[in-house]
Amino acid sequence: MISPLQGLQSKGLENDLVNQSTKSSTPEFSKMLQQAIDNVNGLQQETGDLRNRFEMGDEQVSLGDVMVASNKSSLAFEATVEVRNKMVEAYKSVMSMPV
Repeated sequence: MISPLQGLQSKGLENDLVNQSTKSSTPEFSKMLQQAIDNVNGLQQETGDLRNRFEMGDEQVSLGDVMVASNKSSLAFEATVEVRNKMVEAYKSVMSMPV
């Protein structure tokens, strides 16, 4: 019986499929991860800016704005830490698998 990969090899399509899946999945994941980290960083910087403006007496910034921004950045940071923890846990699981 011929496996699906053998059929693809005979047509020269296996390398194309492997190259496409490698090219499309690797950059997208790293871009997505970088965007998430940049988003968390932006939220923290915005919170710091709002906090400073409020402390300096800027009347356009209310305490509610500062608290909402602070909670947003805190939640985003906690989510990022949890994702990192899961990734480290998955890495450890893969590395401890017997070869």
